[in-house]
Amino acid sequence: MAEVINLRQFKKQAARRAARAEADANAVKFGRTMAMKKREAEDASRAKAALDGHKLED
Repeated sequence: MAEVINLRQFKKQAARRAARAEADANAVKFGRTMAMKKREAEDASRAKAALDGHKLED
């Protein structure tokens, strides 16, 4: 006998697989590494400190 398959669950699993594949593709296409994120955060904090250091008034 054939195995009984719930079509609703099958469709949900297929949709999840498609969404996961799309997310992985976007991560490769648009993603940044942790080192890049850390470097950008450090640059932003350094720029903020430089701007705050040049304030004339509080």
